[in-house]
Amino acid sequence: MLTLITIKNTNFVYIYIKLVKQKYRVNKKDYRIHIIGAGISGLIAATVLEQKGYSPVIFETTYRVGGRVKTDIISGYQLDHGFQVLLTAYPAAKKYLDYEALELQNFLPGASIFKNGKQEVIGDPMRDVSLLFSTLAANIGTVADKLKILKLNINLKKKTIAEIFSDKEQSTFSYLKELDFSSDIINDFFKPFFSGIFLEDKLETSSRMFQFVYKMFGEGNAALPKAGIEEIPRQLLRKLKSTTFHYDTFVSSILDSKIVLADGQEIESDFTIIATDASNLVPNLKTKPIAWQSCDTLCFETEKRTINKPLIGLIPFQDTIINNIFYYTSLKTKVSAGKELLSVTVVNNQGLSGKALIDRVQQELTKFCGITTSTFIKHYSIPKSLPKLSELHYDISPSDTRLTKNIYLAGDIQLNGSLNAAIIAGEKAALGVIENL
Repeated sequence: MLTLITIKNTNFVYIYIKLVKQKYRVNKKDYRIHIIGAGISGLIAATVLEQKGYSPVIFETTYRVGGRVKTDIISGYQLDHGFQVLLTAYPAAKKYLDYEALELQNFLPGASIFKNGKQEVIGDPMRDVSLLFSTLAANIGTVADKLKILKLNINLKKKTIAEIFSDKEQSTFSYLKELDFSSDIINDFFKPFFSGIFLEDKLETSSRMFQFVYKMFGEGNAALPKAGIEEIPRQLLRKLKSTTFHYDTFVSSILDSKIVLADGQEIESDFTIIATDASNLVPNLKTKPIAWQSCDTLCFETEKRTINKPLIGLIPFQDTIINNIFYYTSLKTKVSAGKELLSVTVVNNQGLSGKALIDRVQQELTKFCGITTSTFIKHYSIPKSLPKLSELHYDISPSDTRLTKNIYLAGDIQLNGSLNAAIIAGEKAALGVIENL
């Protein structure tokens, strides 16, 4: 606390004010606040800091923002790094993203399931009546299963997010069995659909995450920006005015008031927000390295679509490696080469890679989906797709993001593997720094 005093010696006053400025950094822009990582969480942290008058500096190892949320233009098509969607009901996303400017293209609330040589379309007729008759007629689960899905929809709409994340944790599989769903509906729908979201094929992911994601699907849309998933971090970047970016910059270690770059350069820092995995950056950090779920995404050009509507395609066979397929060209895109763009997600590649993986995928596309002609475009092998977490949480207090006196942690790894969590963690880490100041 500063006390106003009257001093006749003007030289002493000048020296006193200078010392006060050095100690308290009267100008907010003088604070040396650094953010490690220009993914969603890092960009949100910068957004919050700018809103409060600070000018952070971001170090990013790649040449552009986005982290795991990236889109490439290859062969005239928009290719996302892995099959990703924005759930428009995410509370944190609604707070920070301009949906209208993103030109969101919505999926239908359902799935097309390839079973016994047929496509069976099921979905939520409460949200899209066009799915009513196909859902009732589909040979997927029993009538009782479909009624239980309707009941689950209603119950989760009534349940608050706080209640979901205070529930006991169990696997998604055991949660579904507890609700008395049949093995058929679990194997034909829940397992292939949510394996593509959780990126593991045994539904071992926390039931809290299942309930949260299911609730978000029921209360909003699954959508993609017209320019691809990377338009989300690009929008956040365009809104930043006083943040400095250092791309292609590798950080080797972070001390309480110092950042050491890979080239040996040392940078003084008043506060550092780590918006990535901190286990290899902070010396003597007493936490285990984060485990990650991985996946492969393969992109193909085809002459026509086997799924005409904007629906995800599922293959519910245990011996297949394809988890889901989606035609990006079933939605409007900024860039298109004129034919059809097919994305294939492989959750468990069974040790296959390179040409062997591509050949296996094309064989399964022909056998199960009737896709006989496909031209390979790009293979994304993504070893760090989603953090593998237990004891999931929805929110965190700003003070709980504090690791040491001057270091704060952000990123979805602090809460749960979702874009919503990345936003919340970035926001709360920035607020933690501001509270400290």
